[in-house]
Amino acid sequence: MEQLKVIYEDNHIIVVQKPVNIPSQADKTGDRDLLTMVKQYIKEKYNKPGNVYVGLIHRLDRPVGGVMVFAKTSKAAARLSNQVREKQFQKTYFVIVNGKMEKEQDTLQDYLLKNEQKNWSRVVPEGTKNSKIAILDYQVLKYEPEIDLSVLKINLHTGRHHQIRVQLSSRNHSIYGDQKYGGRGHGKQIALWAYSLSLYHPITNEKLTFYSIPETTGSWKILENIKEHI
Repeated sequence: MEQLKVIYEDNHIIVVQKPVNIPSQADKTGDRDLLTMVKQYIKEKYNKPGNVYVGLIHRLDRPVGGVMVFAKTSKAAARLSNQVREKQFQKTYFVIVNGKMEKEQDTLQDYLLKNEQKNWSRVVPEGTKNSKIAILDYQVLKYEPEIDLSVLKINLHTGRHHQIRVQLSSRNHSIYGDQKYGGRGHGKQIALWAYSLSLYHPITNEKLTFYSIPETTGSWKILENIKEHI
């Protein structure tokens, strides 16, 4: 069983690295999930009897790894959830995409429509019923011409369903290993990673930033020579 990697912990919050292919919370598969793992960790570490309170504040898609924060009290959960609503969370991601980007850095803005039945989203014209605006910035960290793959650092301004995957694939830069949206690397792990998370501490109001860098194995071997400069 994979050990929980704790990045930061105090009496109010716990920040962990979500492993890939583990749901953020329990789902219909019944597979082990991160929320349960965090509860178990706290229960064992502090020898707590009965149920342990852990508040789920945000989620990462099952195949995506990286930094996540959970609340250890209901007060912290309410305040952090409010920060999410007020768009005070700042999230950055690493992603490996097909091809060479036209610009070294840019802002992408689209309107996305989610298909609930099929669990995917697509770019639609502005004004389409039930569509939501999606905005992200990207910066190219590296391009490997031999394999025609680019490493991007992405700053997310909105948190739409499959947003990064949809916006990039709509421009023919699908994420490596993303079968759902036409990425190369069939059977590979999707190369999308939650790299950093900035938030305000729910009690002290201090701005905190937490980081998580994937191990440079598999697809992420491409980060090897630039890891120290990130």
